Amino acid sequence: MFKDKTKKAIFHLAYPMKNKEETRLFYTNILGCPAGREDETWIDFNFFGNQLSFHLCEKSYLVKEPTNLVDGKDVPIRHFGAVLEWKTWHVLKDRLIKHKLDFIIDPYIRFKDQKGEQATMFFNDPSGNSIEFKSFKNISQVFEK
Repeated sequence: MFKDKTKKAIFHLAYPMKNKEETRLFYTNILGCPAGREDETWIDFNFFGNQLSFHLCEKSYLVKEPTNLVDGKDVPIRHFGAVLEWKTWHVLKDRLIKHKLDFIIDPYIRFKDQKGEQATMFFNDPSGNSIEFKSFKNISQVFEK
């Protein structure tokens, strides 16, 4: 089914949002994601080469999300994000700190000086959607066991 490994699939992911303008400002001004098509009740973003859509949700959909313990930290089970290049991750981390973003899990390095060394950080967008950005010191180890 996935025989042509030269073509990259672009994912499409849709999430709820509470306020369209807060969402626009967060994704464009803080994360640097260009806005795409939109209507009164939804907006798309170019999320690091992928299509991320947000739809207004009038119902109260935010509940205490379940977590898993990873490295002694409560990682939100439901989250999305991107794997960035090492330098890009650090630039984004510095920008988020400059914007005084509240982290769910502060930026840190896992498996320091080991196979699979990676940088990671978690935070919520204005609607409470959990986001993780990570980066592998050696990008070829992303799918290694």
